[in-house]
Amino acid sequence: MRAFGYIRVSTDKQADKGLSLDAQREKIRAMAVVHDTELADVIVDAGESAKNLDRPGMKRILDLVRGGDVDTVIVAKLDRLTRSVRDLADLLEVFQRKGVSLVSVAESLDTGSAAGRLVLNIMVSVSQWEREAIGERTRDALQLKRTRHEYLGNAPYGCRRAADQQHIEPDRAEQAVLKRIHQLRQDGVSLRAIAAELNRRRLTTRRGSPWRMEYVARLLKAA
Repeated sequence: MRAFGYIRVSTDKQADKGLSLDAQREKIRAMAVVHDTELADVIVDAGESAKNLDRPGMKRILDLVRGGDVDTVIVAKLDRLTRSVRDLADLLEVFQRKGVSLVSVAESLDTGSAAGRLVLNIMVSVSQWEREAIGERTRDALQLKRTRHEYLGNAPYGCRRAADQQHIEPDRAEQAVLKRIHQLRQDGVSLRAIAAELNRRRLTTRRGSPWRMEYVARLLKAA
């Protein structure tokens, strides 16, 4: 059997959490000894994010797998490969198609066995379910807040947060500006001219910056 290790860190701070390149390398070497397999090389991605598979080291791993030059890929932890459920599922599919085992030290996982493949598939499915469940709960919570006229983030222009910091109420000064914008627009004034008029009156946006036609357009569209 011919194995390759894969190690990755995205920042130097990970060294403080036991995820340094040296720590990962030692775990992989020890696992190779346990599996009585030849560790041909340990491929490194230093300073690379796991948001996708577009990394030099990961590309080399995939080239080796697709070329039939590896039997086993060993990682210290699954999230060193990827943090994406979809990418992990794609990797597993490629590995299975080429007869390559994925071994993870932290998860005590070996897809060289039917039980190991089952466990990883369950982990992928559960992770996908958790992500979708969180999305549903977030949408439901936001919808409930909207029905209660509660807001997260900044209040829309023309309003301000009420004293309870959950609801919003009209802001008289901004409401006056909005009224003027709509009046000018109804009179056929261009967006650029409206912005110029507001600046001529020495009115500023909520951030204190001069008015621009893009911001005027955004307010009219939101109305």
